[in-house]
Amino acid sequence: MASVSHYCLLVLVFLDSHAAQPSCLPGCTCSEDSFGRALQCMSTSLGMIPRKLPEELKRLRIENSPLFELPQGSFINMSTLEYLWLNFNNITVIHLGALEHLSELKELRLEGNKLRSVPWTAFQATPLLRVLDLKHNRIDVLPELALQFLVNLTYLDLSSNRLTVVSKGVFSNWLAYQKPHQPGCGARIHSGLVLALHDNPWLCDCRLRGLVQFVKSNSIPVILVNSYLVCQHPLSKAGQLFHETELSVCMKPQISTSNASVTIQMGQNVTLRCLAQASPSPTIVWTYPLSMWREFDVLTSSTAEDTALSELVIPAAHLVDRGNYTCVASNSIGRSTLVISLQVQPAQTLSVPHSAFFPSDGNAYVDLRVVKQTVHGILLEWFAVADTPEEKWFTLYIASDETLKKEVVHIGPGINTYAVDDLLPSTKYEACLSLGGQPPRRGRCVVFVTGRDHGELEGRERLLHITVVLCAVLLAVPVGAYVWAAQAPCSCREWGLHCCPHHRKAPRCPRAVPQHRDCSYREHIAVCEDRLGHRDDEGDEEKDEEEDRG
Repeated sequence: MASVSHYCLLVLVFLDSHAAQPSCLPGCTCSEDSFGRALQCMSTSLGMIPRKLPEELKRLRIENSPLFELPQGSFINMSTLEYLWLNFNNITVIHLGALEHLSELKELRLEGNKLRSVPWTAFQATPLLRVLDLKHNRIDVLPELALQFLVNLTYLDLSSNRLTVVSKGVFSNWLAYQKPHQPGCGARIHSGLVLALHDNPWLCDCRLRGLVQFVKSNSIPVILVNSYLVCQHPLSKAGQLFHETELSVCMKPQISTSNASVTIQMGQNVTLRCLAQASPSPTIVWTYPLSMWREFDVLTSSTAEDTALSELVIPAAHLVDRGNYTCVASNSIGRSTLVISLQVQPAQTLSVPHSAFFPSDGNAYVDLRVVKQTVHGILLEWFAVADTPEEKWFTLYIASDETLKKEVVHIGPGINTYAVDDLLPSTKYEACLSLGGQPPRRGRCVVFVTGRDHGELEGRERLLHITVVLCAVLLAVPVGAYVWAAQAPCSCREWGLHCCPHHRKAPRCPRAVPQHRDCSYREHIAVCEDRLGHRDDEGDEEKDEEEDRG
């Protein structure tokens, strides 16, 4: 009888102890051994760190799950956790307070995630951390004080990331942060610090000089997992080992030129040159007064390591091109400027009497552009410079393939914009500008084309709004570039009749209203729509005829 009572007591104790154990998460495995309780979730659908976990959990492993972030307070009930493995998930963000309550954590592994950066100050909550594995992520920046709170860290793996430049101070400070093994005068820092930095796209210029020297040093108490670190950029050093490369000291750009004052005759070609020496390699740009109206080719080449030559090419220089051209070279250290003065002298020509009605403007520079569309049309803007000192009057000529005459508008000094309204659909327009009362000259015109009218007035305005801007941007090129005429297979009159056979209206000139200068019109907007453009096959013409009969 006593043996039966003893057996029943053992069963009750077993059942009571089993009931005290929390149930494991679905799809996960719970275990307990001499190292403590552990939870392992492999290839599950966990999208966040679970809240209800076994008490006094020592090890947590979640891998191959859709876990994409670690928000603040993720481990609020895990103060006993010592090992946290979150490898091969989709973690992109670690919030600043994500590691709070992990004061006993010794090992954190985040291999194979999508981290671009790490909140390094978050490790202030994990003072006992010894192993930090961040390999196979997308980390591209390592701040100078990144490791300041990792005072007990002995293993850091940053391999297979996107690091290009890292300061030497990051790792030299790491040594200074380490707590000594023994108190007192004979204390020494850890002798087995392990660091992995291989398989990163290292940029071997002056900014990496400190790290290269750190790796070359034989006196540092740091063991590299792979000491063969390789340069990937620039091309001149690609494939070189850190131990083989020599890097110069960083310096701001120093600029020079062979001729700081250039004088040429009008119509001649000229090239302005600027030589910049800097480390790292500089970026060179040119600025000049008419840069928004006159765009020139800039050729930049590398003549030697850390030396760049920039050439600004001005073809057929005009009087308007004279002035100061500033070469600006900059890098991460600083910037420098150099001014080159260009003088353009008028070409020597014979004096020829001119008509009183058509004064000569042969030396004038005129640039006419379509800069913006309005509700019913487009806005023209121009820039003009002439040799004559008197105020400039302009004559604007506007014609279309639907009209038999040109509209002539005289515009007084001080105005350089003009709005063209009430444009017809499926029509090619040409606008030309001249100084005084002269007839239009080739090279001072701009061409634009309107779209087809598919519906009521509201729909027409929307269609016109899109098409005019599209054509305007395509034609906002140096003066005289007849883009439309060069691309069209037939004349403008044939194009208008072919594209829009049911819109043969009476000749009509667009109504235009002069406007004062407005800087907001300089912005170009382009919108494309597949329905726009002319049709080239007979099937489209038959469809248009059916629509007209309907």
